[in-house]
Amino acid sequence: MAIFFIIVFTVYFLINLYLFMKGYHALAGAGYRTRIYTVVFLVLASTFIAGKFLEYGFTNVFTDILNVIGGFWMAFMLYGFLILLIADIFLLVQKPFHLVPDVSMPRLRFWIFTGSSVITLILIVVGFITAVSPVARRYDLTFSRSFRDGNDQMRIVAVSDIHLGSVIRKRSMRHLSEMIRNEKPDLVLFLGDLIDGSIAPVLRGDLLSYLSLPDLQYGRYAITGNHEYIGDIRKTVPYIESKGIRVLKDEVVTLSNGLQIIGRLDRSANQGSVSGRVSLDSLLAQTDPARPVILLDHQPSELSALAGTNVDLQLSGHTHNGQMWPLTYIVNKMFELGHGYAMFGKTHAIVSSGFGIWGPRMRIGTRPEILVINVTGRSE
Repeated sequence: MAIFFIIVFTVYFLINLYLFMKGYHALAGAGYRTRIYTVVFLVLASTFIAGKFLEYGFTNVFTDILNVIGGFWMAFMLYGFLILLIADIFLLVQKPFHLVPDVSMPRLRFWIFTGSSVITLILIVVGFITAVSPVARRYDLTFSRSFRDGNDQMRIVAVSDIHLGSVIRKRSMRHLSEMIRNEKPDLVLFLGDLIDGSIAPVLRGDLLSYLSLPDLQYGRYAITGNHEYIGDIRKTVPYIESKGIRVLKDEVVTLSNGLQIIGRLDRSANQGSVSGRVSLDSLLAQTDPARPVILLDHQPSELSALAGTNVDLQLSGHTHNGQMWPLTYIVNKMFELGHGYAMFGKTHAIVSSGFGIWGPRMRIGTRPEILVINVTGRSE
Protein backbone atom coordinates (compact mmCIF):
# COMPACT_ATOMS: atom_id res chain seq x y z
CA MET A 1 0.00 0.00 0.00
CA ALA A 2 2.86 2.38 0.81
CA ILE A 3 4.44 1.72 -2.59
CA PHE A 4 1.08 2.38 -4.27
CA PHE A 5 0.70 5.78 -2.59
CA ILE A 6 4.30 6.71 -3.42
CA ILE A 7 3.64 5.96 -7.09
CA VAL A 8 0.35 7.89 -7.08
CA PHE A 9 1.87 10.97 -5.43
CA THR A 10 4.87 10.85 -7.78
CA VAL A 11 2.63 10.76 -10.86
CA TYR A 12 0.41 13.49 -9.39
CA PHE A 13 3.45 15.71 -8.74
CA LEU A 14 5.05 15.14 -12.16
CA ILE A 15 1.86 15.87 -14.12
CA ASN A 16 1.25 19.04 -12.12
CA LEU A 17 4.87 20.07 -12.66
CA TYR A 18 4.48 19.52 -16.40
CA LEU A 19 1.27 21.55 -16.55
CA PHE A 20 2.72 24.33 -14.42
CA MET A 21 5.84 24.68 -16.55
CA LYS A 22 3.82 24.69 -19.78
CA GLY A 23 1.59 27.46 -18.48
CA TYR A 24 4.46 29.42 -16.92
CA HIS A 25 6.55 29.47 -20.09
CA ALA A 26 3.50 30.18 -22.27
CA LEU A 27 2.49 33.22 -20.19
CA ALA A 28 6.02 34.48 -19.69
CA GLY A 29 6.83 34.09 -23.40
CA ALA A 30 3.76 36.15 -24.29
CA GLY A 31 4.82 38.92 -21.93
CA TYR A 32 2.34 38.25 -19.11
CA ARG A 33 3.22 38.32 -15.41
CA THR A 34 3.23 34.89 -13.82
CA ARG A 35 2.94 35.66 -10.09
CA ILE A 36 -0.85 35.34 -9.90
CA TYR A 37 -0.72 32.28 -12.17
CA THR A 38 1.77 30.60 -9.84
CA VAL A 39 -0.31 31.22 -6.73
CA VAL A 40 -3.58 30.08 -8.35
CA PHE A 41 -1.95 26.96 -9.81
CA LEU A 42 -0.40 25.92 -6.47
CA VAL A 43 -3.71 26.41 -4.66
CA LEU A 44 -5.66 24.36 -7.20
CA ALA A 45 -3.03 21.62 -7.36
CA SER A 46 -3.15 21.16 -3.59
CA THR A 47 -6.94 21.07 -3.15
CA PHE A 48 -7.50 17.37 -3.86
CA ILE A 49 -4.81 16.11 -1.49
CA ALA A 50 -5.74 18.67 1.19
CA GLY A 51 -9.43 17.76 0.98
CA LYS A 52 -8.82 14.02 1.25
CA PHE A 53 -6.52 14.38 4.25
CA LEU A 54 -8.62 16.93 6.12
CA GLU A 55 -11.96 15.09 5.78
CA TYR A 56 -10.69 12.29 8.02
CA GLY A 57 -10.41 14.53 11.07
CA PHE A 58 -11.86 17.93 10.20
CA THR A 59 -14.92 17.40 8.05
CA ASN A 60 -17.09 20.41 7.26
CA VAL A 61 -18.39 22.36 4.28
CA PHE A 62 -14.89 23.71 3.62
CA THR A 63 -13.45 20.21 3.16
CA ASP A 64 -16.41 19.34 0.92
CA ILE A 65 -15.54 22.35 -1.27
CA LEU A 66 -11.89 21.30 -1.36
CA ASN A 67 -12.86 17.81 -2.51
CA VAL A 68 -15.19 19.12 -5.22
CA ILE A 69 -12.59 21.56 -6.57
CA GLY A 70 -9.85 18.97 -6.21
CA GLY A 71 -11.86 16.45 -8.18
CA PHE A 72 -12.36 18.85 -11.06
CA TRP A 73 -8.66 19.69 -10.91
CA MET A 74 -7.86 16.00 -11.45
CA ALA A 75 -9.98 16.11 -14.61
CA PHE A 76 -8.11 19.25 -15.68
CA MET A 77 -4.85 17.38 -15.09
CA LEU A 78 -5.93 14.45 -17.26
CA TYR A 79 -7.25 16.32 -20.28
CA GLY A 80 -4.84 19.24 -20.02
CA PHE A 81 -1.93 16.80 -19.96
CA LEU A 82 -3.22 14.83 -22.96
CA ILE A 83 -3.89 17.90 -25.10
CA LEU A 84 -0.57 19.58 -24.27
CA LEU A 85 1.34 16.34 -24.81
CA ILE A 86 -0.17 15.98 -28.29
CA ALA A 87 0.75 19.62 -29.00
CA ASP A 88 4.32 19.01 -27.83
CA ILE A 89 4.62 15.99 -30.10
CA PHE A 90 3.43 18.10 -33.04
CA LEU A 91 5.93 20.86 -32.25
CA LEU A 92 8.72 18.31 -31.96
CA VAL A 93 7.85 16.61 -35.26
CA GLN A 94 7.59 19.87 -37.20
CA LYS A 95 10.87 21.25 -35.87
CA PRO A 96 13.15 19.78 -38.60
CA PHE A 97 10.79 21.11 -41.27
CA HIS A 98 10.44 24.61 -39.76
CA LEU A 99 6.68 24.60 -40.30
CA VAL A 100 6.36 27.13 -37.49
CA PRO A 101 8.85 30.02 -37.59
CA ASP A 102 10.89 30.41 -34.40
CA VAL A 103 9.67 33.97 -33.99
CA SER A 104 6.07 32.72 -33.80
CA MET A 105 6.72 30.04 -31.19
CA PRO A 106 6.10 32.12 -28.00
CA ARG A 107 2.72 33.32 -29.25
CA LEU A 108 1.82 29.83 -30.51
CA ARG A 109 2.66 28.26 -27.14
CA PHE A 110 0.45 30.83 -25.42
CA TRP A 111 -2.51 30.02 -27.66
CA ILE A 112 -1.93 26.29 -27.31
CA PHE A 113 -2.02 26.60 -23.52
CA THR A 114 -5.07 28.89 -23.61
CA GLY A 115 -6.88 26.66 -26.10
CA SER A 116 -6.15 23.49 -24.13
CA SER A 117 -7.47 25.14 -20.97
CA VAL A 118 -10.70 26.23 -22.69
CA ILE A 119 -11.26 22.79 -24.24
CA THR A 120 -10.64 21.12 -20.87
CA LEU A 121 -13.11 23.44 -19.13
CA ILE A 122 -15.74 22.62 -21.76
CA LEU A 123 -15.12 18.90 -21.21
CA ILE A 124 -15.55 19.41 -17.46
CA VAL A 125 -18.93 21.10 -17.97
CA VAL A 126 -20.11 18.37 -20.35
CA GLY A 127 -18.77 15.67 -18.03
CA PHE A 128 -20.54 17.18 -15.02
CA ILE A 129 -23.88 17.24 -16.83
CA THR A 130 -23.38 13.57 -17.77
CA ALA A 131 -22.39 12.61 -14.22
CA VAL A 132 -25.61 14.00 -12.72
CA SER A 133 -27.80 12.29 -15.35
CA PRO A 134 -27.93 8.58 -14.45
CA VAL A 135 -29.81 6.06 -16.56
CA ALA A 136 -31.54 2.74 -15.87
CA ARG A 137 -29.75 -0.10 -17.69
CA ARG A 138 -32.19 -2.95 -18.30
CA TYR A 139 -31.60 -6.68 -18.63
CA ASP A 140 -34.00 -9.58 -19.10
CA LEU A 141 -32.47 -12.86 -17.93
CA THR A 142 -33.71 -16.43 -17.78
CA PHE A 143 -32.22 -18.79 -15.22
CA SER A 144 -31.87 -22.51 -15.86
CA ARG A 145 -33.41 -23.33 -12.47
CA SER A 146 -36.77 -22.45 -10.97
CA PHE A 147 -37.86 -20.63 -7.86
CA ARG A 148 -39.87 -22.65 -5.37
CA ASP A 149 -42.99 -20.59 -4.81
CA GLY A 150 -44.50 -21.00 -8.27
CA ASN A 151 -43.76 -17.36 -9.12
CA ASP A 152 -40.81 -17.56 -11.49
CA GLN A 153 -40.45 -13.84 -12.15
CA MET A 154 -38.96 -11.02 -10.10
CA ARG A 155 -37.50 -7.57 -10.66
CA ILE A 156 -34.16 -6.65 -9.14
CA VAL A 157 -32.59 -3.22 -8.92
CA ALA A 158 -28.82 -3.25 -8.33
CA VAL A 159 -26.73 -0.17 -7.59
CA SER A 160 -22.95 -0.03 -7.36
CA ASP A 161 -20.37 2.59 -6.48
CA ILE A 162 -22.51 5.34 -5.01
CA HIS A 163 -19.46 6.80 -3.19
CA LEU A 164 -21.37 8.80 -0.59
CA GLY A 165 -19.19 11.47 0.94
CA SER A 166 -18.01 15.02 0.32
CA VAL A 167 -19.09 15.01 -3.35
CA ILE A 168 -22.09 12.66 -3.61
CA ARG A 169 -24.60 13.92 -1.07
CA LYS A 170 -28.31 14.44 -0.27
CA ARG A 171 -29.55 15.44 -3.70
CA SER A 172 -28.02 12.35 -5.27
CA MET A 173 -29.69 10.13 -2.68
CA ARG A 174 -33.07 11.70 -3.38
CA HIS A 175 -32.57 11.19 -7.11
CA LEU A 176 -31.53 7.57 -6.60
CA SER A 177 -34.54 6.97 -4.36
CA GLU A 178 -36.87 8.27 -7.04
CA MET A 179 -35.26 6.12 -9.72
CA ILE A 180 -35.59 2.98 -7.60
CA ARG A 181 -39.20 3.69 -6.63
CA ASN A 182 -40.13 4.19 -10.29
CA GLU A 183 -38.89 0.69 -11.12
CA LYS A 184 -41.09 -1.00 -8.46
CA PRO A 185 -38.50 -3.67 -7.62
CA ASP A 186 -38.97 -6.80 -5.54
CA LEU A 187 -35.36 -6.73 -4.34
CA VAL A 188 -32.65 -4.05 -4.11
CA LEU A 189 -28.94 -4.92 -4.07
CA PHE A 190 -26.01 -2.60 -3.38
CA LEU A 191 -22.78 -3.83 -4.97
CA GLY A 192 -20.13 -2.14 -2.84
CA ASP A 193 -18.48 1.28 -2.46
CA LEU A 194 -21.64 2.75 -1.00
CA ILE A 195 -19.31 4.95 1.10
CA ASP A 196 -16.52 6.87 -0.66
CA GLY A 197 -13.65 7.18 1.80
CA SER A 198 -13.78 8.70 5.24
CA ILE A 199 -17.20 8.11 6.75
CA ALA A 200 -17.00 11.45 8.60
CA PRO A 201 -18.72 13.52 5.84
CA VAL A 202 -21.44 10.85 5.63
CA LEU A 203 -22.10 10.84 9.36
CA ARG A 204 -22.04 14.64 9.52
CA GLY A 205 -25.03 14.86 7.24
CA ASP A 206 -26.42 11.36 7.91
CA LEU A 207 -26.46 11.07 4.14
CA LEU A 208 -27.77 7.53 3.86
CA SER A 209 -30.94 8.57 5.66
CA TYR A 210 -31.92 10.38 2.45
CA LEU A 211 -32.14 7.06 0.62
CA SER A 212 -35.86 6.30 0.75
CA LEU A 213 -36.68 2.84 -0.60
CA PRO A 214 -40.17 1.46 -1.28
CA ASP A 215 -41.58 -1.59 0.49
CA LEU A 216 -39.72 -4.57 -0.96
CA GLN A 217 -41.02 -8.09 -1.06
CA TYR A 218 -37.57 -9.62 -0.71
CA GLY A 219 -35.62 -6.91 1.11
CA ARG A 220 -32.42 -4.98 0.58
CA TYR A 221 -28.87 -6.30 0.75
CA ALA A 222 -25.38 -4.92 0.27
CA ILE A 223 -21.79 -6.08 0.05
CA THR A 224 -18.56 -4.31 0.86
CA GLY A 225 -16.34 -2.64 -1.71
CA ASN A 226 -12.73 -1.56 -1.43
CA HIS A 227 -13.79 1.92 -0.29
CA GLU A 228 -15.63 0.56 2.74
CA TYR A 229 -12.21 -0.66 3.90
CA ILE A 230 -10.56 2.66 3.06
CA GLY A 231 -13.16 4.38 5.24
CA ASP A 232 -12.73 1.92 8.18
CA ILE A 233 -14.83 -1.21 7.79
CA ARG A 234 -15.61 -1.19 11.54
CA LYS A 235 -17.60 2.02 11.07
CA THR A 236 -18.96 1.81 7.54
CA VAL A 237 -20.72 -1.54 7.85
CA PRO A 238 -22.59 -0.75 11.12
CA TYR A 239 -23.70 2.58 9.66
CA ILE A 240 -25.06 0.96 6.51
CA GLU A 241 -26.86 -1.71 8.52
CA SER A 242 -28.36 0.93 10.82
CA LYS A 243 -30.39 2.07 7.79
CA GLY A 244 -32.07 -1.31 7.34
CA ILE A 245 -29.68 -2.64 4.68
CA ARG A 246 -28.20 -6.02 5.51
CA VAL A 247 -24.52 -6.25 4.58
CA LEU A 248 -23.55 -9.75 3.50
CA LYS A 249 -20.07 -10.63 4.71
CA ASP A 250 -19.20 -13.93 3.01
CA GLU A 251 -22.73 -15.13 3.66
CA VAL A 252 -25.48 -16.99 1.86
CA VAL A 253 -29.10 -15.93 2.28
CA THR A 254 -32.14 -17.70 0.87
CA LEU A 255 -35.16 -15.61 0.00
CA SER A 256 -38.69 -16.81 0.54
CA ASN A 257 -38.99 -17.66 -3.17
CA GLY A 258 -35.92 -19.91 -3.03
CA LEU A 259 -33.49 -17.50 -4.70
CA GLN A 260 -30.08 -17.72 -3.03
CA ILE A 261 -27.80 -14.69 -2.72
CA ILE A 262 -24.10 -15.02 -1.97
CA GLY A 263 -22.53 -11.79 -0.74
CA ARG A 264 -18.74 -11.78 -0.75
CA LEU A 265 -16.41 -9.54 1.19
CA ASP A 266 -14.36 -7.34 -1.09
CA ARG A 267 -10.92 -8.55 -2.14
CA SER A 268 -9.51 -5.85 0.19
CA ALA A 269 -10.29 -8.30 3.01
CA ASN A 270 -7.22 -10.28 1.91
CA GLN A 271 -4.83 -7.39 2.50
CA GLY A 272 -2.73 -6.52 5.51
CA SER A 273 -4.06 -7.35 8.94
CA VAL A 274 -7.66 -7.68 7.74
CA SER A 275 -9.09 -11.19 7.87
CA GLY A 276 -9.25 -12.82 4.46
CA ARG A 277 -12.46 -13.74 2.72
CA VAL A 278 -13.97 -17.21 2.42
CA SER A 279 -13.44 -19.08 -0.85
CA LEU A 280 -16.24 -19.18 -3.39
CA ASP A 281 -16.29 -22.99 -3.30
CA SER A 282 -16.98 -22.91 0.45
CA LEU A 283 -19.87 -20.51 -0.04
CA LEU A 284 -21.33 -22.48 -2.94
CA ALA A 285 -21.24 -25.61 -0.79
CA GLN A 286 -23.85 -23.91 1.42
CA THR A 287 -26.32 -23.48 -1.45
CA ASP A 288 -29.12 -25.72 -2.72
CA PRO A 289 -28.12 -26.92 -6.22
CA ALA A 290 -31.79 -27.13 -7.23
CA ARG A 291 -32.38 -23.37 -6.82
CA PRO A 292 -30.87 -20.33 -8.59
CA VAL A 293 -27.89 -18.45 -7.16
CA ILE A 294 -26.92 -14.78 -7.51
CA LEU A 295 -23.35 -13.91 -6.56
CA LEU A 296 -22.49 -10.38 -5.42
CA ASP A 297 -18.78 -9.56 -5.72
CA HIS A 298 -17.68 -5.94 -5.93
CA GLN A 299 -14.65 -6.43 -8.17
CA PRO A 300 -15.25 -8.40 -11.38
CA SER A 301 -12.15 -10.56 -11.16
CA GLU A 302 -11.72 -14.16 -12.31
CA LEU A 303 -15.04 -14.23 -14.12
CA SER A 304 -13.95 -17.14 -16.30
CA ALA A 305 -13.89 -19.34 -13.19
CA LEU A 306 -17.67 -18.96 -12.95
CA ALA A 307 -18.11 -21.24 -15.95
CA GLY A 308 -17.59 -24.30 -13.79
CA THR A 309 -19.96 -23.28 -11.00
CA ASN A 310 -23.71 -23.30 -10.39
CA VAL A 311 -23.85 -19.49 -10.17
CA ASP A 312 -26.66 -18.16 -12.35
CA LEU A 313 -25.71 -14.49 -12.18
CA GLN A 314 -22.80 -12.45 -10.86
CA LEU A 315 -23.27 -8.74 -10.22
CA SER A 316 -20.25 -6.46 -9.83
CA GLY A 317 -19.18 -2.83 -10.05
CA HIS A 318 -15.87 -1.20 -9.14
CA THR A 319 -14.66 -0.30 -12.63
CA HIS A 320 -16.83 2.80 -13.25
CA ASN A 321 -16.29 1.77 -16.89
CA GLY A 322 -13.20 3.96 -16.64
CA GLN A 323 -15.41 6.97 -15.76
CA MET A 324 -13.55 9.26 -18.17
CA TRP A 325 -12.29 8.49 -21.65
CA PRO A 326 -9.61 7.24 -22.46
CA LEU A 327 -9.45 5.42 -19.11
CA THR A 328 -12.19 3.15 -20.46
CA TYR A 329 -9.56 1.40 -22.59
CA ILE A 330 -7.41 0.70 -19.52
CA VAL A 331 -10.36 -0.80 -17.64
CA ASN A 332 -11.22 -3.07 -20.55
CA LYS A 333 -7.63 -4.37 -20.58
CA MET A 334 -7.56 -4.93 -16.82
CA PHE A 335 -10.80 -6.93 -16.58
CA GLU A 336 -12.38 -9.69 -18.65
CA LEU A 337 -15.55 -7.62 -18.50
CA GLY A 338 -15.08 -3.94 -17.73
CA HIS A 339 -18.72 -3.02 -18.18
CA GLY A 340 -21.96 -4.49 -19.39
CA TYR A 341 -23.08 -8.07 -19.92
CA ALA A 342 -21.39 -11.35 -20.85
CA MET A 343 -21.86 -15.09 -20.40
CA PHE A 344 -19.24 -17.34 -18.79
CA GLY A 345 -20.40 -20.87 -19.37
CA LYS A 346 -23.99 -20.87 -18.10
CA THR A 347 -23.38 -17.91 -15.79
CA HIS A 348 -24.69 -14.46 -16.62
CA ALA A 349 -22.35 -11.64 -15.54
CA ILE A 350 -23.16 -7.93 -15.36
CA VAL A 351 -20.66 -5.22 -14.42
CA SER A 352 -22.16 -1.82 -13.63
CA SER A 353 -20.47 1.50 -14.34
CA GLY A 354 -21.86 2.69 -11.00
CA PHE A 355 -24.23 5.40 -9.87
CA GLY A 356 -21.64 7.77 -8.45
CA ILE A 357 -18.08 8.80 -9.20
CA TRP A 358 -14.64 8.89 -7.63
CA GLY A 359 -12.64 12.11 -7.79
CA PRO A 360 -14.07 14.53 -10.37
CA ARG A 361 -17.84 14.66 -10.55
CA MET A 362 -17.84 14.10 -14.26
CA ARG A 363 -18.03 11.35 -16.84
CA ILE A 364 -16.77 11.42 -20.39
CA GLY A 365 -17.70 8.50 -22.63
CA THR A 366 -19.54 6.68 -19.82
CA ARG A 367 -22.88 7.06 -18.04
CA PRO A 368 -23.84 6.64 -14.38
CA GLU A 369 -26.47 3.95 -14.04
CA ILE A 370 -28.61 1.64 -12.00
CA LEU A 371 -29.27 -1.93 -13.11
CA VAL A 372 -32.84 -3.10 -13.59
CA ILE A 373 -32.87 -6.87 -14.01
CA ASN A 374 -36.02 -8.83 -14.81
CA VAL A 375 -35.35 -12.43 -13.87
CA THR A 376 -37.36 -15.43 -15.04
CA GLY A 377 -36.79 -18.86 -13.55
CA ARG A 378 -37.32 -22.06 -15.46
CA SER A 379 -40.88 -23.32 -15.15
CA GLU A 380 -41.19 -26.59 -13.27
